[in-house]
Amino acid sequence: MSLSEPPRYQSIDVVRGVAVLGILTMNMASFAMIPPATFNPLAAEPTGAGDVALHAVNLILFDGRMRGLFAMLFGASMLLMAERNEAAGIDPGGAHLARMAWLLVFGLAHLYLLWHGDILHHYALVGLLAFLLRDLRVPALLIVGALLYIVQLWIGSATPRAVALAQAGLPDSASAAAVLARIERSFGTPASADIATWNAAFRDGGYGAALAQRWAEHRWTPLLALLFQSFDTLALMLWGMAAYRSGLLTGDWPRRRYRRWAMIGFGVSIVPALLLAGWLIATRYALYPVTSATMLLSPVVRVPMIVGWACLMVAFALAGGALAARFAAVGRMAFTNYIATSLICTTIFYGYGLGLYGRVDRLGQFGIMLSIWLALLAFSPWWLTRFRYGPLEWLWRSLATRKLAPFIASDTH
Repeated sequence: MSLSEPPRYQSIDVVRGVAVLGILTMNMASFAMIPPATFNPLAAEPTGAGDVALHAVNLILFDGRMRGLFAMLFGASMLLMAERNEAAGIDPGGAHLARMAWLLVFGLAHLYLLWHGDILHHYALVGLLAFLLRDLRVPALLIVGALLYIVQLWIGSATPRAVALAQAGLPDSASAAAVLARIERSFGTPASADIATWNAAFRDGGYGAALAQRWAEHRWTPLLALLFQSFDTLALMLWGMAAYRSGLLTGDWPRRRYRRWAMIGFGVSIVPALLLAGWLIATRYALYPVTSATMLLSPVVRVPMIVGWACLMVAFALAGGALAARFAAVGRMAFTNYIATSLICTTIFYGYGLGLYGRVDRLGQFGIMLSIWLALLAFSPWWLTRFRYGPLEWLWRSLATRKLAPFIASDTH
């Protein structure tokens, strides 16, 4: 995805490949079901024990972890390419600005034309800020990232605090009811009229209906995400820079050290994550537990496991083998594969495709997800034996450099 040819670290490609596939574990529900079902499996009826169990597994192992890896790798790649451009005599600031500008265009197109859950536009905007901090040393990157993450936790705590106040009838009964209805729509059991609106747009309607509903609900998403969700994204990008500079992501650590930190990361996170999942199940996903878990507690619990996942996957990459090479190929085509999952899933679930929106439970979604994983693990290596870049990677590079990049694998000019 770079402007000039950086050295390829298979470890980074493998982690990126795992992240782009892993993100689909959480995105599947967003493609297939009404919005609050992503956070609350009881929001979409009927719900069976399998739906609750799969939601719990996602919460414990994947929720926010894969997005965290992706953001860290974005920061690491930003630093890697800035260093490479500087060595090649290319202005790293101008090159980065061009890349982020075009990524913003791609992300906004993805958000408005295809699927509301796009992260690319957000990464492009936050990436402009992260680039300004690239010269910080590893300790400073870690400390600044931690401070930013704390700010994000404070912002996130506003939602469960609002629920607690509203459930206490404050500031008055009418205002409290309005607050609870608004938050229920996003995290709890939405009104039947809202469910009917979503089904009409995404299950029963054509492309125009889906487009109109996306615009109605998400036209301000880029601005709102930048104002209220950028602190943890920036923190993760800075931590990714630190992970690159420290040798974690480049495979420079001893293998024993990767195994040890993987065990620490999972060990520290797994018990609190299990307790969190158990609390949600025991309370039948009541509004206060769901908002507390989503906006405050899960973001705290996930950080050590993000490090654990990174160390585990780098160790996997260092071990080599055919499977690691396939994940690396998926990672090299992460941009293409990320958009491909949206194309595939919206075609399966939306009304202008198969119209399965709201009709496939989580077990069925899991089967579809595994099929997509296998397809991308097969397709990506096949493509890269014939072409130098994924199609969107090539287009992004060509637009950012204002010249056609070589495309055929044997083409060096």
